[in-house]
Amino acid sequence: MLKRMLILVALTSVSAFAVADDNDARSAAQQVVELQDGSTVYVFQDGKMAVENKYGRAVSTKPGTTLQAKDGSTIVIKGNEVARLDRLLMNGKES
Repeated sequence: MLKRMLILVALTSVSAFAVADDNDARSAAQQVVELQDGSTVYVFQDGKMAVENKYGRAVSTKPGTTLQAKDGSTIVIKGNEVARLDRLLMNGKES
């Protein structure tokens, strides 16, 4: 019984960390758009954007790149805030 309880606590802790890093980046962004390939675009208040791949890593994307949102709309990337997003994702994992 104790072993099962410890496993449950460990899994709950991991889930809390996964939510923390996502919420950190999402709260800093003005808008978050899910893409068809599973990636996510974060639009910050200054209009610059960053892309998180489907594995949860910030990736470099050239300004002017056109991406498809899940709803079928197109998004043209403005700026490349990969460092900003990476920092937000890393801060969320430390929380």
